[in-house]
Amino acid sequence: MSSPNPKRLMALDVLRGLTIVLMIIVNNPGSWSYVYAPLLHAKWHGWTPTDLVFPFFLFMVGTAMWYSFKKYNHKLDKGISKKILRRTVLIFLVGLFLNAFPFYTVELESFRIMGVLQRIAIAYGVASFLVLLLHFRGTAIASAGILLGYWAILLLFGGQDPLSLEENTVRKVDIFIFGEGHLYRGFGIPFDPEGLLSTLPAVVNVLFGFMAGRIIDRNTNQLKAILQLLIYGTIFLLAGLIWNFVLPINKPIWTSSYVLVTCGLAGIFLALFLWIIDVKGKQKWAHPFLVFGMNPLFIYVLAGVWARILFLIKIPNGGELISVKGWIYNNLLLSWAGPYNASLLFALHLGILFWLIGLGLFRKKIFIKI
Repeated sequence: MSSPNPKRLMALDVLRGLTIVLMIIVNNPGSWSYVYAPLLHAKWHGWTPTDLVFPFFLFMVGTAMWYSFKKYNHKLDKGISKKILRRTVLIFLVGLFLNAFPFYTVELESFRIMGVLQRIAIAYGVASFLVLLLHFRGTAIASAGILLGYWAILLLFGGQDPLSLEENTVRKVDIFIFGEGHLYRGFGIPFDPEGLLSTLPAVVNVLFGFMAGRIIDRNTNQLKAILQLLIYGTIFLLAGLIWNFVLPINKPIWTSSYVLVTCGLAGIFLALFLWIIDVKGKQKWAHPFLVFGMNPLFIYVLAGVWARILFLIKIPNGGELISVKGWIYNNLLLSWAGPYNASLLFALHLGILFWLIGLGLFRKKIFIKI
């Protein structure tokens, strides 16, 4: 038996919306040759503000899960199992759709299997069953076990330099399971930053988000919940920074220290948003992000499809064919804004475009779940 629908947490929707608009902006510069440093990922070890976006979203997935499963009294049964599996498969298939789009360019021997949505799907599915089977204490123990176990796997099964691009265990596992042809090649060699093995520690981002949701919901005093989130967030952040001395923070292989740092910061940000929006009642500034947060994955997918269409469609320009994206960047923005600002403005215009689409859905109360 399910309980009545819980009240939505506005701070959660706003922070989730903020992560989506940032994902759109960092994924779609006008030119990859001209991107401000904070909007780029760290090349290997280390982190930038951009490296916080994806793990923050996974954390929010976990927080939302607490409220979603509350309707089922956090008990695993056949009905909720089917729902979890259905959503996991659907998100994974949508990820494959994005990898394949526009379809006519697909070559099966070099088709990438993993991706952002695929990682979200697997992390959501695994985390869902863990929290419903293990409950709070078991989830905390499982999280610690995953992070420590993953550290051991990286060190024991990597090469002489187990945390390097060429010799890390994540790459070895992906090559063994998928083959080199089905991996991402943006690093110069076959290596997938959303690899299968490195999705394991990403599950913990969802688990910690789930436990944050429990803290917020179980505390009748919101200020007490905010204080707990700040304390736990600070502890995780400091622990991750200390762990960084022996296990570097690294997004591409999603190291355990990276999980702790990003979860710590996500908890702190969620606490701040709760205090500003839900306690102090300062909500007007947050409504643009709320628009993104109510249809997050749909807007993300739509933005990904549209960005590729802009790149694929060619139009005449000075005796040659140029992509619509290139024409907008060169003809409308570059001449007056300069290369870096033009590149940023192109990304921002996409953010504004999909905010307008999201606003239309929001006003009509259309919420598309993936």
